[in-house]
Amino acid sequence: MLHIVNKSPHQTGSLASCLRMALPGHAVLLIEDGIYAATTGSPVEAHLREAGSQVRFYALRPDMDARGMASRALDNVTLVDYGGFVDLVAEHSASNSWL
Repeated sequence: MLHIVNKSPHQTGSLASCLRMALPGHAVLLIEDGIYAATTGSPVEAHLREAGSQVRFYALRPDMDARGMASRALDNVTLVDYGGFVDLVAEHSASNSWL
């Protein structure tokens, strides 16, 4: 399962809900303002580091770059471009967007 989160952890609890439902082997793609969760100092940094042993995390590089956050990406978050986004969708049989 691919979980797609586009809201900042400062705005909503979407990512927290996503992490409660994510199972081992699932992937989480952070896009738009959701990328703020993938940065050092984010309010959910510890949760992403802890869940990283079970769930793979990705962030959309163009959104990180647009917000000046690429240099603050957590080490367990893989930055992907739009092609990588498409690859993740194709790689997973199902996806869920968390609003």
